[in-house]
Amino acid sequence: MRSTLPFPREPVIDRLRAAGCVFAEEEATLLGRAWAERGPAQAEVLIQRRILGEPLEQVLGWATFLGLEIRLGAGVFVPRRRTEYLALRAIARAFETPEARVLDLCTGSGAIAAALADRVPDARISASDSDPVALAWARENLGESIPVYLGDLFAPIPHALRGTFDVIVANAPYVPTDSIARMPAEARDFEPSAALDGGEDGLRVHRRILAEAGSWLAPGGTLLIEISRLQLGGLRGAFAAAGLAPHASHDPDREATVLEGTRVRATPAR
Repeated sequence: MRSTLPFPREPVIDRLRAAGCVFAEEEATLLGRAWAERGPAQAEVLIQRRILGEPLEQVLGWATFLGLEIRLGAGVFVPRRRTEYLALRAIARAFETPEARVLDLCTGSGAIAAALADRVPDARISASDSDPVALAWARENLGESIPVYLGDLFAPIPHALRGTFDVIVANAPYVPTDSIARMPAEARDFEPSAALDGGEDGLRVHRRILAEAGSWLAPGGTLLIEISRLQLGGLRGAFAAAGLAPHASHDPDREATVLEGTRVRATPAR
C-alpha cells in the first residue's frame, strides 16, 4: 500500500546520522522507497531497526549484488561488495567450459549462484550451505532450476557429482576468531557467527574445503575462494599440496582478494 504522505527525508537523515550511520543520505533514500511502498507505520519500524544497528540490507529485505536484488532477512549474512569480485572470477571460469558444472559452497542467501545464473545461463549450478535460515532465502533467490542442498560443505552433494565440477566457488568465513570482537557491531551482533568466524587464523574452513575439493573437481576444474591478502601465504602451499595450481588476484576498487587453484590434468600415459 503506497503512502500519500511525504517522506520526512531530512529528519530521517538526522536520526540516522545521530545513530552513527555514515551513509545516512543514501540510506534515507532507500528507506524512503520503503515509506512509499509499505506506508509510514511499517517504514518507521524499519527506521527504528536501522537506528538500533541492524544492517540496512536485513532491514530492507534485500541487498544489491552485481546489479541483482538478493532477498534476505534478519540473521542472515549480508553479501559484500568485495565478494562481487569472487563472483566475477567464477563467472569468467565458467565461461571457459560450455555448460560448465558449478558448485557454490557456503552459498548463504545465494548471491554468487544467482550472479552465475544471470551471467552464464547455460551453466549447471548447484549450491550448499549449513544454515537452514539462509538456505530458505537462497531457494527463494535461485528458484527451482538450481538445486540447493542443506548440509556441511560437500556432505549433502550427491555422490554421483564427485569429480564433475568445472568450478567450485566458496565465500567461506575467513575472519580470525580474535578479530570478531573488532568487527562493526552490525556484523558482529546481527549476522551469524558461523558465517564470519574462520578459526584461529581464519582459514579453518578453507583447509576443510581443500581436503576434499580435488576429488569433486573435474580435471582442469578450478576452486576459487575469497580471503584477505594477509592470508595468501598461509594458503598457497595448501592449494599446491591439494593438487591445485594456485593463482592469486586482487581488485583494489573492491579491496578483494581471490585465490584460485586449478586441478592439474593428468598426463596421458605413453
